[in-house]
Amino acid sequence: MAKQELKRDLKNRHVQLIAIGGTIGTGLFLGSGKAIQLAGPSILFSYLIIGIALFFVMRALGELLLSNAGYTSFTEFATEYVGPWAGFVTGWTYWFCWIMTAMADIIAVGVYMQYWFDIPQWIPALICLVILLGLNLLTVKLFGELEFWFAIIKVITIIALIVVGIILLIIGFNTNSGTVSLTNLWNHGGMFPNGISGFLLSLQLVVFSFVGVELVGVSAAETANPRKNIPSAINKIPVRILLFYVGALFVILCVNPWTQLDATSSPFVEVFALIGIPVAAGIINFVVLTSAASACNSGLFSTSRILYTLSRNGEAPAKLEKLNKQAVPSNALLTSTIVVSIGALLSKLIPEQAFTVVTTISAICFIWVWSIILISHIKYSKTRPDLRAKSTFKAPFTPFVNYAILGLFLFILIVMLFAEATRLSLLLTPIWFILLVILYNSRKKYS
Repeated sequence: MAKQELKRDLKNRHVQLIAIGGTIGTGLFLGSGKAIQLAGPSILFSYLIIGIALFFVMRALGELLLSNAGYTSFTEFATEYVGPWAGFVTGWTYWFCWIMTAMADIIAVGVYMQYWFDIPQWIPALICLVILLGLNLLTVKLFGELEFWFAIIKVITIIALIVVGIILLIIGFNTNSGTVSLTNLWNHGGMFPNGISGFLLSLQLVVFSFVGVELVGVSAAETANPRKNIPSAINKIPVRILLFYVGALFVILCVNPWTQLDATSSPFVEVFALIGIPVAAGIINFVVLTSAASACNSGLFSTSRILYTLSRNGEAPAKLEKLNKQAVPSNALLTSTIVVSIGALLSKLIPEQAFTVVTTISAICFIWVWSIILISHIKYSKTRPDLRAKSTFKAPFTPFVNYAILGLFLFILIVMLFAEATRLSLLLTPIWFILLVILYNSRKKYS
């Protein structure tokens, strides 16, 4: 009996907006407040460094995916070039990454809804989760449409912020915090007000801001004309990083001195409220809410596709490979949704620590996934020079840039070991990998 296959129903506009949505999430809208408090204006350099590194990761991912039309995700080329253990560990780790991220985002949905409604945060969190599950069960095209419109909302908000900020900068607008000026970047302790240590400590939060950038790779199996659409989406990543991250934060830091921004709230909300735009806080709260829902939507999509791929490769229960009539891996989707719903429970048990613990573990696991992509690409370049020679989307500066970025990731992990807020999560995360290695070595082939 022939295996069921995913449908290639994601069009170019879906892929482009999934790529944008993947690089704009809760980490930027909410997490950037804490990152700014750690690094001050030098946060701009943090986003540039991590953004450039991940662009090269994505170029490596793009070349690998296009080298074999049969690849449905990066777990398959990890298996081929690094080994079956790498595909197994990376697949389950990526699933775990997005489960943790989706938990953080579903928690955030509940928190944001409390702006309008005085109800326990787990209620809107679960309602949102059920709605997203229902929509994702229908067709992959509907997932693409959801992400398209979620991303449009985020893009319009950031562009509006940048345009308004530039106008205020040109006219020298006065706010309660002073005059909107470029001098706000260095007049409050310089570009590195907390020294190099504050800058280094911000890197983990910046890494979390970029989780999801690799979603283009996960959607490859359901993308129409991947040879055209995937390179197009990847090559636009640098422009998006400059505009949506560096541009937006540059404007925020010019409008409001970094010392005036609250680490626990969204700097986007604070800036719009500061310049006196009517109902700004409510509008931005809605945008941040849709951003969290979008990230959770991406989480459900990616975790279900990873479970589907693991099942196809005999590394997860066979039932998870089943597709419904709309060619959606429904069992995998339901399984992931049930696990994500635990996030509502976490927010009740450890409300203060939940977000930091979840995002730190997620960032560490994403570093593993991105590293495996780079290592796979190094192996591919050495063992398959024939495919490399034929490639129409070669990753530049291979393998030197691969080693440089792997070194950067190792350095970030070392920094996290010395930071009190991230040390415990870093020390606990290896337990996950140990469990996976034990499971891999002891497992029987699923049928």
